[in-house]
Amino acid sequence: MEEVVIIVGAGPSGLATSACLNVLSIPNIILEREDCFASLWKKRSYDRLKLHLGKQFCQLPHMPYPPGTPTFIPKARFLRYLEDYVSHFQINPRYHRLVESASYDKVAGKWHIVAKNTLSDESEVYLGKFLVVATGENSEGLIPKIPGLDSFGGEFMHCSKYKNGNRFADKKVLVVGCGNSGMEIAYDLWDQGAIASIVVRNPKHVVTKEMVLLGMFLLKYVPREVVDYVIVSFAKLIYGDLSNYGIPRPKEGPFYLKDVTRSSPIIDVGTIGKIKEGEIQVMPAVTKIEGDYVYFSNGKMNQFDAIIFATGYKSTVLKWLQEGENLFNEDGMPKKSFPNHWNGENGLYCVGFASRGLFGIARDAEHIANHINGVVRGK
Repeated sequence: MEEVVIIVGAGPSGLATSACLNVLSIPNIILEREDCFASLWKKRSYDRLKLHLGKQFCQLPHMPYPPGTPTFIPKARFLRYLEDYVSHFQINPRYHRLVESASYDKVAGKWHIVAKNTLSDESEVYLGKFLVVATGENSEGLIPKIPGLDSFGGEFMHCSKYKNGNRFADKKVLVVGCGNSGMEIAYDLWDQGAIASIVVRNPKHVVTKEMVLLGMFLLKYVPREVVDYVIVSFAKLIYGDLSNYGIPRPKEGPFYLKDVTRSSPIIDVGTIGKIKEGEIQVMPAVTKIEGDYVYFSNGKMNQFDAIIFATGYKSTVLKWLQEGENLFNEDGMPKKSFPNHWNGENGLYCVGFASRGLFGIARDAEHIANHINGVVRGK
């Protein structure tokens, strides 16, 4: 099958790109390996998830949230928004299409994509003048290689398989990873009656969602270093010195670290209060595992019934994309830095790889659609 634009991935990145192209009347199709759009949100996110950024930074192009939508949107409400988005822009992804290879035919000047229909087990060929990689940074859950992990006698999983803490009541659970998912899962475990601990390896900023909202507003008008100073000052006032609880504050500001290292601050949902009360224990880096015992870098060891790895995701684009070296590095992430990361050569683009959430996705999708429109229309 031949189309002007082939989009791989039907998450918010692919949906936003398709919508922008549809607005410009540019034919496109989305190939999606799962049986639904936004599978990460629908199938691989925990129940209590809520968008940590204000709704004005989390809407997709050409469709604001309806009146009455709360500032910080719960998962179920966001999924309803996506349902409406798909319906409004008449987006029809081709599900059960696992892309196995994509290469550029220089003679034909088109991308040659081979996808397996996982229902029929047949291969399908797609041709497109433009290829948009919308599989994003969170394509596959990442579990670190810890000596002895295979010997662990309890249950361990990536956080993408965690829904809620109901079945972990009265069990000792270790959360490895102190990003926003890890911190919120630790709180959810405590809330459901588990004995929760969380691994914090590196210094982290701790802020509230309101502080982030304020910071993003201020960034429109004042330099980043001023915003960082304001936000850190508020954090010191609200949380004090958390180093005694195992969470030292970085020297660099939170927005600086987000821009330069892609490291996000911890947006507290109540976890810090439980840490201060001793209800949730903070542990240093894991060194090894022997049976039910987990050993830590401070020389201590503890017994656990379960381990949940909130250790992030990795890009899998290099498993199927050929001749994408001009756009992606060896880790499957853009070579170019923000804001020019989205544009490659020979009609190759990427969306959702900027580590800037839905706000970054919307920006990428609009840039890509406008660029393709300029090429197609000769503008």
